[in-house]
Amino acid sequence: MGIRHFLRISDLAKEEILSLFSRAIGFKHKGYPQEALKGKILGLIFEKPSTRTRLSFESAMIKLGGSSLFLSARDLQLTRGEPIKDTARVLSRYLDVLVLRTYSHQTIQEFAKHATIPVINGLSDFYHPCQALSDVLTVIEKGRDLTKEKVVWIGDGNNVAHSWIEAAAILGFKITVASPPGYEPSKELIEELRQKYNLQVEILNDPKEAVKGATIINTDVWVSMGQDEESQTRKKVFQPFQVNSDLLKLASPEAMVLHCLPAHRGEEITEEVLEGEHSVVWDQAENKMWFHMALLEFLLKCV
Repeated sequence: MGIRHFLRISDLAKEEILSLFSRAIGFKHKGYPQEALKGKILGLIFEKPSTRTRLSFESAMIKLGGSSLFLSARDLQLTRGEPIKDTARVLSRYLDVLVLRTYSHQTIQEFAKHATIPVINGLSDFYHPCQALSDVLTVIEKGRDLTKEKVVWIGDGNNVAHSWIEAAAILGFKITVASPPGYEPSKELIEELRQKYNLQVEILNDPKEAVKGATIINTDVWVSMGQDEESQTRKKVFQPFQVNSDLLKLASPEAMVLHCLPAHRGEEITEEVLEGEHSVVWDQAENKMWFHMALLEFLLKCV
């Protein structure tokens, strides 16, 4: 099949995504082949700190019999001016697959352009595809049919929101996004997805209107890594978008609450909601590992 990269969700077809979900759920509940990736080496290069993305990928690789090597960006010659294309070509001689967690999505695109191994987006400023598909996997595992749910994103129209919108376009479910004015998702991305898919997206500036009858509620931090200078402004602007018990009362009694973590309790979500009966965040975090297992197996079998 040739080398496949996973830089954004649209790098996969709908059928491939559904197959990955099935494989991941099977791994979790029925067991997994412990030597499927024996002898394979996963490299991880992170410009940003990580708990869940790093550990879930490393655990996924080890469970399937492979090994992993972690490098922060400061450990590489990239910080001394080595071109990305040179690093990509050299690492392709040492590794079998590479996960990148960067500030700029262009960095990941440049790596993929010159790499001869699969490159996976572990987070960029514009997309977080592994996170979004792990989230969707959690909803499906709970027995929900997304085409029959009211899916709502509350908060910043950030990289995770972009990937959720892309998932909605490809998998065929509607999504409502409630963000403060000026913090909505990319209009260019929405237009692209509307032209390519039958995207059903509603963009609102009122979280109370958005969450009425919602069955799936998702949120994220107000201040992402690299936005520290905007911290005070963002906290003030996003305060009405806090996912709290009052907001939850407007949603369906069957509502599920997701948060990709880390959570700033008392900011974008309250302690009561995060620890409450509607929260599925701990299953959501675990499912990153199971999805990554399925993804690594798929990409390495494509080579």
